[in-house]
Amino acid sequence: MSCRGAKLLCGKSRCPIMVRWDSMMKTAPMIDRVNLDGSSPPGVFVGRFGYPKVFVGPLVPPVHGDTQILDSPEEWVGLPMDDIVRFRSQLVRGMHRVHVSDVERGGRLVDSTRELALATSPAEVEAGFSRKPHGRVILDDNVQPFGPSAPLTRLDVGTLKVDSVLDRAYSDTDLKARDAVLELFDGRVPVSKIQRAFSVGAFGIGKDRRFVPTRWSITAVDDTIGKTLREHVKASPLINEIRVYEAVGYDDRFLVVMIPRPWRYELIEAWYPNTLWNPLGREVVMFGDHEGFEGRTTYASIGGCYYAARLAVGEALIRERRQAATVILRETHPGYIMPIGVWNVREHVREALRRRPAVFDTMARTLSHLRTRLDIPMERYVRVSEVLKHVLYQRTFDEFVPLDAGRLAIPASQA
Repeated sequence: MSCRGAKLLCGKSRCPIMVRWDSMMKTAPMIDRVNLDGSSPPGVFVGRFGYPKVFVGPLVPPVHGDTQILDSPEEWVGLPMDDIVRFRSQLVRGMHRVHVSDVERGGRLVDSTRELALATSPAEVEAGFSRKPHGRVILDDNVQPFGPSAPLTRLDVGTLKVDSVLDRAYSDTDLKARDAVLELFDGRVPVSKIQRAFSVGAFGIGKDRRFVPTRWSITAVDDTIGKTLREHVKASPLINEIRVYEAVGYDDRFLVVMIPRPWRYELIEAWYPNTLWNPLGREVVMFGDHEGFEGRTTYASIGGCYYAARLAVGEALIRERRQAATVILRETHPGYIMPIGVWNVREHVREALRRRPAVFDTMARTLSHLRTRLDIPMERYVRVSEVLKHVLYQRTFDEFVPLDAGRLAIPASQA
């Protein structure tokens, strides 16, 4: 590297590689051995490279005690990014290669890993490796960071407190995976715990159970829950006013706009130069995905963030027993120095929707407010947004939210 983190040639306020590296170096002396013991949060990881033969194993820190926060993203909103990277870097990943269909035939290492995934509290773990753990600086926008890794040769798990709700779903080999996910969500099991158990093939018809790479399991669970919430929302009456909710974290701003129209959903992302999806650009890059009343039939190009945010929107509308068209505007600035996982989107949209919204009676007033909360001109968002264009320029039967298209004139030079 010609920069080495000192010149900040990437344009960021801090070097993401050095932040990650510093955290790993602080952990290195504690894991410089082939045997490791500690309290797993509990945590597991299923890789995707080499599919259908993937690496499965536990996440084990070199510390004992209450480590639950290390793998509980629902509790991370408000924590400094450095803290999240620091404690996630403590988690050593044990790796045991197995075919995804060998859920019940993978041997003791696989069985112990699955037991960890079903646990409800930290568990004492002793792991043996074929070599000392080591790792590279791996940044992924879907999966939260983790520390070094090593091939797993031994895994001894102490007394476990198994989550009874998860255990019932695991024991029911006639229950479809989708139904298990929904029952657990209705039972108030945290989404991250459902995703963890889903990844180790704990749900579904017995003969059909498979390991699911962690990256895929996160989106699969978000999508399954989000689709079901959407169908319930569509049977509810409309909200009575236009609302704007807001949350900011890690120089990442989320504006959630709810409009009294039948269900539509859209996520628009704007990435400044020197951010994850715009590392070399000189201008802001914007893109989005949306769905209408009937949903969508193709995978969102934005990826897991789309489904994570949709789940949060569905939750909020279900709580209120109301329906709305929703547009989420995400504005990511250079202070967002590294990807930390789609939990960031899900939990910040949840946080926004727990707060009191700004309320408006017309779209004109709504847009005026949004201009004060966003750095990018509102006209650019409208050009990208299918839902905003529909609301602004498509008159409804009863003129419910009247707004003349001329009120949002986009200069010809920007068209």
